Amino acid sequence: MRRRSAEKRKTTADPLYNSPVLGKFINILMINGKKSTASKIVYECLTILQEKFNEDPLKVFYKGLDNARPRMVVKSRRIGGATYQVPMEVDKDKGLSIAMHWMRDYVRAKKGRPMHVKLAEEVANTYKNEGPVIKKRDDTHKMAEANRAFAHFRF
Repeated sequence: MRRRSAEKRKTTADPLYNSPVLGKFINILMINGKKSTASKIVYECLTILQEKFNEDPLKVFYKGLDNARPRMVVKSRRIGGATYQVPMEVDKDKGLSIAMHWMRDYVRAKKGRPMHVKLAEEVANTYKNEGPVIKKRDDTHKMAEANRAFAHFRF
């Protein structure tokens, strides 16, 4: 190792549910530092999930995120003039972060409805193991599986 590893920053928990994961998702969703707008979107999304599933919306959110979380990803490694896609296991925190970013990107790409409605729909889809985020996770896993031959380059 060339340098010391960066220390892990603590994300502040959201004020309503006191959940650090939800606080991180609010930060990821935020645009131009407008945290109150982002938290309003997330909380409205959670109320929609509450009505839709008649259970704790935080559990639905966590289950949806865990379903969307990739277990393996591919990273480019340059070895001897050639670049290989090397499959790597992802730790839980990084996997959740990737899933949150995928969810945000797909929700922003949809047009025509309010953000909290689109977000609730996407969380509901991942909760039921369907939708574009789950497809992205499956594609990532397939790519990691296809490049398993290069796993020995993992170092």
